[in-house]
Formats: sequence, C-alpha cells, structure tokens
Amino acid sequence: MTAQTCKPAAKAHASGRGRTAPVTLVVHGGAGVIDRAAMTAGVERAYREGIAAALLAGHRVLASDGSSLDAVTAAVAVFEDDPLFNAGRGAALTADATAELDAAVMDGATLRAGAVTLVTTVKNPVLLARLVMEQTHHVLLAGQGAEALARRHGLEIVDPSYFITARRFKALQLVRAKPKAAGEAVTEADKHGTVGAVALDRAGNLAAATSTGGRSNKLSGRVGDSPIVGAGTYANNATVAVSGT
Repeated sequence: MTAQTCKPAAKAHASGRGRTAPVTLVVHGGAGVIDRAAMTAGVERAYREGIAAALLAGHRVLASDGSSLDAVTAAVAVFEDDPLFNAGRGAALTADATAELDAAVMDGATLRAGAVTLVTTVKNPVLLARLVMEQTHHVLLAGQGAEALARRHGLEIVDPSYFITARRFKALQLVRAKPKAAGEAVTEADKHGTVGAVALDRAGNLAAATSTGGRSNKLSGRVGDSPIVGAGTYANNATVAVSGT
C-alpha cells in the first residue's frame, strides 16, 4: 500500500505430500483505484476479504492438482462477481453510463490466448475470453460477435444494468463534473483499474488472466491494454506470467 492508493496483491504456496513441485498463485485487485485517505476500516476489510476470496478460489484449483489456467480463471471470475472491483459487476462506466468490459487469458504452456472487448451482457468476461482461446481460431473478439459466442456456449447472460452500481455511477458523475471533455476527465487513479491473476501449477505451467471495465468516463468503444496479449496479459513457460494493472 502507498499513502494514497491501495495495491492489493496476495500470494499462496502449497505442495502435497511426496511432491516437490510447488504451486504459486498471485492475484491483484487493481492499483490506484482505491483512495487510501478516504478508506474506512470497514471498506479496507471488504477489499481484503474480496481479494482473499479470489485467492482462495484459485488456490483450491491448484491444491487439487488443477491447471494454472483453471486457477487464474476461477480467481478472476470471483473478482468479476464482487462489485467492489473494476471488473464485471461494479466496473467503471463509460461516458454514456454503460459498462463495456474487457478480459484476456493466456496459457503459458501452449502460448495460446483469448481475449474479449466491448462486452456488455456476459456476466463473466474472463470465461468468454477463455472460450475464444479454446473454441475459436481467433485471439480477440469484440462486442456482439463475442457475445454471440457466449450465448452459443451457454455462458450466463445478464441485462446490461446488472453491471451498474450506485458507487460507480457516483464516480462517473464526479468525473463528469471536471472541466474536460468526455473521455478526458480521468484522474491518475482511474487509469489503473483492473483485476488479474497469474499462477504456476504442479506441472510447471504458467497462466495469466486479466479483467477490467477500463477507465471511468471513457468514450464508448474504447479498447484498453488489458485484452491486448503482450500488453495487458502474457504468459510463457519459458519466461514469466504477467497481468497488468
């Protein structure tokens, strides 16, 4: 943590009896979107509990000999369901007061990746990003095409209003009140709001996943770095796994 922002991150290790290969999971809830000066003890506790829940979801996968890809997907999906974080429900809103969501996953063993952007009706964009990787020959799908894929494969579809929370709408109003045009009135804190996870499984495979609503007051149609493989998300067994924030 810094004096002005909270940079939530957590790490867990586990190894089973008779096994020498450790498992590792690191999750982050975003850097820069939490004003430490305005944070009460209750709010800080809620953030920490949300991070712990994501960590536990992913670690359960690894502890049961699951894959790193399954672990990061599970962890990020928990963040997407928690309205405190800038992903899924509770994500930052566009200048039109809508949520347009981005997500990406990458498998360090195969170097395959999948990503989605401009998603407005899929409850868990990270699951859709994984579908893109596993069920198509593409890497990045956007908007209606991505959502059509989600429907074909039975992902949960929600009304666009599901993602909008009173807290994020208030934040949008505050940004709008600043003397700049739509898409420009963004504080430094607003520029760093994602959630993500990286993992190493017992087989030695790395994976990474990232999800975000992007900047508050962004112009509709804006695509950030999170769904860009190699920019916001990357995993390679030979080197590293990264989820940007």
